[in-house]
Amino acid sequence: MMSWIRTVPFNEATGKLKKLYERVTGPDNNVDNIMMAHSLRPHSMEAHMAVYKNVLHHSANTVPKWFLEVLGVWVSALNRCGYCVEHHFAGLQRLLQDEARGNEIRAAIEARDPASAPLDAAQVAAMGYARKLTEAPGDLIEADVSALREAGWEDGEILEINQVCSYFSYANRTVLGLGCSTEGDVLGLSPNNSDNPGDWGHR
Repeated sequence: MMSWIRTVPFNEATGKLKKLYERVTGPDNNVDNIMMAHSLRPHSMEAHMAVYKNVLHHSANTVPKWFLEVLGVWVSALNRCGYCVEHHFAGLQRLLQDEARGNEIRAAIEARDPASAPLDAAQVAAMGYARKLTEAPGDLIEADVSALREAGWEDGEILEINQVCSYFSYANRTVLGLGCSTEGDVLGLSPNNSDNPGDWGHR
């Protein structure tokens, strides 16, 4: 079962849903189950993809995409969302092109110990901010952002970090609240044409 609610398969889609499916497909017309979960309300799928594409896959970002994926895996692990951990760890490994390092990062995430990961001090600081934003957002204070700045992040990059972490908590709740499984999904695909925000094709 792909989710706990009814979903419309690719070959039965019509109208706006069919057009959206055609935009987000991967190989063999594969549509990720997280997107298919939106099929009864195509307008929310359109909103989800627009946020995802612009927050995580946009050429105007300056934080390395592989590290944005690390943040996504971290937030998803904290939220106990195995679906997003598996998808985005596969994407992280593809971007990093260093399997051993990727596995070390994942081990640190699973141990809930970012300081033990092969990351620099600024990245570890971002992981700390991500944890607080995920687990105790009401406890954040201005000093938490100042600490990121002091670690070397510029304000625009702090915004990127914030938005990626916020997006993943949204995606995790979509998956966990609707029972999305990875059944039939191709792990690690993403809309990699970062220069075109309108290109949602998964490769």
